[in-house]
Amino acid sequence: MIGSHCAEHFAKKKNKVVVIDNLLRSTIFGSKDKSVEYNWQYLSTLPNIKLLKKDVRDRSEMMRVFAREKPDVVIHTAGQPGVKYSLENPFIDYEINASGTINVLEALRKANKKGMFIYTSTNKVYGNNVNAVPLKSQAKRYAFKSIKGINEHFSIDLTGHTPYGVSKLTGDLYTQDYAQIFGIKSAIFRMSCIYGTRQFGFEDQGWLAWFVIRFFLGKPVTIYGDGKQVRDILWVGDLIKAFEAFLSRDFRYKGEVFNVGGGQENTISLLELIDFLEKLMGRRVAVKYGPWRKFDQKVYVSDISKAEKLLKWKPQVSPHEGLGRIYEWVSQNEHLFKK
Repeated sequence: MIGSHCAEHFAKKKNKVVVIDNLLRSTIFGSKDKSVEYNWQYLSTLPNIKLLKKDVRDRSEMMRVFAREKPDVVIHTAGQPGVKYSLENPFIDYEINASGTINVLEALRKANKKGMFIYTSTNKVYGNNVNAVPLKSQAKRYAFKSIKGINEHFSIDLTGHTPYGVSKLTGDLYTQDYAQIFGIKSAIFRMSCIYGTRQFGFEDQGWLAWFVIRFFLGKPVTIYGDGKQVRDILWVGDLIKAFEAFLSRDFRYKGEVFNVGGGQENTISLLELIDFLEKLMGRRVAVKYGPWRKFDQKVYVSDISKAEKLLKWKPQVSPHEGLGRIYEWVSQNEHLFKK
């Protein structure tokens, strides 16, 4: 979803865009719905975009493609995004997220040493350390007691991350190192929950879209835990503006890490999300409850003050506005979801 929106955005600005994807997302999540193929087909209708069905795990192919295309900017969104999948398939998870990232970094370094690189990392690099932050319990949400959010200096050490968190952290660290050792102009964006149109959500990834789609179809949803867990959420268009803000800098910042999400002003709990969707759609759906999943963070809110200061960037789309946009898109494309 993020990659397709980036491609669309920069292509509409008359840039030549090359998209690389192995189209494995549906397979990873065990879905018969060809969600990634939908976005692939959508991009094929736009000018200034070349589509290459390739795999970032193929080092030789990445070298060939980059040598031919010589990209000025690489936004690396290719990845295995599912925590559950990483627990069941740790080797594939590592090959895609860790090996795939260094393959792309090295291909860029060999093809264009002046090229710019953006790595889409994750809040999961902080692992279970986040759950050690004291919380307060409110009526329909948890909240941090004494901090406004997780900043870039928060510890990544001495904790469980899940294989997904480890593989994404590996790519994160390689990106930092390629900036320090080889001078690659790069930034790492440790993302909180990114959402937007053309997002085919699953329980394990893209949960905001998942809830909207399930409510639209009148199908039950499952909450793991008590529903008071909180995330800061960020509209995909606002994320792309953060990327652009970095790309427009004079590159005093090489290998810089930014925690990027909605921040304190754009948070939502699962219970609050259900309330909002019930009012939006005028219907209730069955809500089931399951046990807490040990890899879940009860609260994750990004401290985005660094991005605000260095990139002069701030989210513009509120959760209610963004969720309304997803609902509108789903309702206009119900044939994609009603089988």
